[in-house]
Amino acid sequence: MNFKDYIRVIPDFPQPGIRFKDITTLLKDGPAYRAAIDAMKELVKDKQIDLIAGPEARGFVIGAPLALALGVGFVPIRKSGKLPGNTVEAAYDLEYGKDRLAIHSDSIQPGQKVLIADDLLATGGTIATSIDLITQLGGEIVGAAFLIELGYLSGRDKLAGIDVASLITY
Repeated sequence: MNFKDYIRVIPDFPQPGIRFKDITTLLKDGPAYRAAIDAMKELVKDKQIDLIAGPEARGFVIGAPLALALGVGFVPIRKSGKLPGNTVEAAYDLEYGKDRLAIHSDSIQPGQKVLIADDLLATGGTIATSIDLITQLGGEIVGAAFLIELGYLSGRDKLAGIDVASLITY
């Protein structure tokens, strides 16, 4: 299946010159969505994975069904202030400013093997911050899996030493 056929590209969104990769057209097609998750499962099935962690919000729609397909748990990584209970946080840079991500402090036990899953690898900032949070809790990163990778933005460079799997590359 050519998954690019299910991704809508929207020019000049959110600003001129950007060609936004819209996954909602894939998500609304049940058989294509299932096939994409199954294909991602094939990319990572040989890894020892205890948990999948996914950053808010599109990491949830990729990470949670992938965790279900693999029979492992899912840990959400959210924006600061969105999780109840005790959390650990890390800051990261945005194009115009900074933001913070958080994870429950009891969501990962030391030594657990964690795969990060998200819809898109662009510059790698969100994923590098997710790695920081997971390692603060003692989790071992076994890789990162993405529906889409924008290779021309060199996000892999920020993830040195991490095994990266991408279903679609632009």
